[in-house]
Amino acid sequence: MSSYSPRSGPDARQRRSASRLAAVQALYQQSLVGTSTPRLLNEFHDHRLGTVTDDEEGGDKLADADRPFFDDLVSGSLARADELDATITSFLGAGWTLDRLDRLMLQILRCGAYEMLARPDVPRAAVVSEYVDVAHAFYPRAETGFVNALLDRLGRSVREGQDG
Repeated sequence: MSSYSPRSGPDARQRRSASRLAAVQALYQQSLVGTSTPRLLNEFHDHRLGTVTDDEEGGDKLADADRPFFDDLVSGSLARADELDATITSFLGAGWTLDRLDRLMLQILRCGAYEMLARPDVPRAAVVSEYVDVAHAFYPRAETGFVNALLDRLGRSVREGQDG
């Protein structure tokens, strides 16, 4: 397991960011079609991580992912899904259940919760900020605020005394 360090440089941070986005996409795919974990990881390694995308700029190579970190996020989130769902549920507001969350939002929260619980090498504030950025790729401001609030409360609870 590699550790997070601000001295890791921008390339390392970009690779971690790319890993998070890809992990959420992999979890979303798995939730739709039930792909086995080994097959899901292989598919992303072979066809998705560091690939060219078509965007308004004409296509850019995405930052290559930190593959061991990606694998940990996906495998850990899937293996601990029931625990993560219970944790997320405990931080939802009154009247909210997991069933009210759309499928993609649930994957963002699961992955963020997993990282918060299982990766103490990554600062709490970095986890929150990164998953807000992931949410921003798919949702308007209100939903990104929801991700921010839930993961921040969760992080403060499970990482008592950690400033960031």
